[in-house]
Amino acid sequence: MDSEQILAQLAEKMPGAAISSEIAHDGILNIHTTREQIIDLLQLLRDDAQFGFNFLTTLCAIHYPDNAGQELCVVYHLHNWPQNIRIRVKIFLPKDDPHVPTATGLWPTANWMERQEYDFFGVIFTGHPDLRRILNVDDMEVFPMRKEYRLEDGTRTDKDDRFFGRDGHVGRSFE
Repeated sequence: MDSEQILAQLAEKMPGAAISSEIAHDGILNIHTTREQIIDLLQLLRDDAQFGFNFLTTLCAIHYPDNAGQELCVVYHLHNWPQNIRIRVKIFLPKDDPHVPTATGLWPTANWMERQEYDFFGVIFTGHPDLRRILNVDDMEVFPMRKEYRLEDGTRTDKDDRFFGRDGHVGRSFE
């Protein structure tokens, strides 16, 4: 099954679920959908024998600070083992409303992946059985993987950037 066949079958079985798609630089089909349709789409891709994407390889978030109204992206990497086909399903969310339904009902392994993306990006997985920080301290009020935070402490004076291949400006942030 190739990307065109996947998209054609998807359009037939769940019209309008794929709001857009593209083939990424690595040859993997990326399907974009909405938070309202994500669980139904994931379930169709998992349970329908023609698709057979029964393995959630990983789930991750990305922060695009310059995409107004779509600053956060959640990416589901799916794998059809028998045919060795991989796809990605993406949804974009505003950072002011970072809610998406949990996928733990489809894949229990999504539990810790969703907790990690909540912890680092602030994505709220509605219906998650135990959505709390997994690596950072519980009382942390920021989401450190968002690109709105400085990479370095600008007040540091104990290092010389020349030793790091930089232009010599001490404490420079590479945001």
